[in-house]
Amino acid sequence: MKKIFILVLVSVLSLNLQAQDKPKKHNKGEQSGKETVKFTVDSTSVLTLDSTIKTLYKVISGEKDQKRNWEQFKFLFKPDAKLIPSGKDLDGNLKVVFMSPEDYIKSSGNWLVKNGFIEKEIHRKVDTFGNIAHVFSTYECFRRTTDETPFMRGINSIQLLNDGERWWIINVYWSQESKKHPIPETYLH
Repeated sequence: MKKIFILVLVSVLSLNLQAQDKPKKHNKGEQSGKETVKFTVDSTSVLTLDSTIKTLYKVISGEKDQKRNWEQFKFLFKPDAKLIPSGKDLDGNLKVVFMSPEDYIKSSGNWLVKNGFIEKEIHRKVDTFGNIAHVFSTYECFRRTTDETPFMRGINSIQLLNDGERWWIINVYWSQESKKHPIPETYLH
């Protein structure tokens, strides 16, 4: 009887995990004033590591008042994935915040649209082993595509998994450049 119970439990968990991981095609409409902006999820965006990283930068970037494709953003991440900014709090203490993709959208989504935010990758270092990858992705941030000087730079530490069908982002952990911690040359060229 125990063996049957364990077999049924493992089967149910396996089916549940498989259902969570299957790529989905979405069509979403978002109100932007009187017009509806149609967003779709491009399932081909996760077929290579390169396209996954490029899509991450693309979906959070946009001019002021430009809506973001948050469905595409969420599609990049494995369930339970985290976005982890690090930096100093108001008292000068170093801290990290652990957010789900949905938490990130709630905390930063309106700010990105209201202020304009263009994040560009300027260098990438990739290490892979089997089906996992770690990417150190150096970035620069601008308010508009026409800006010549970034207002911020930093490094995204991105962990990814390839399940044999696609790449999933597991975590994005980042830190901004500061006078005390400038970006090392090795992550610029």
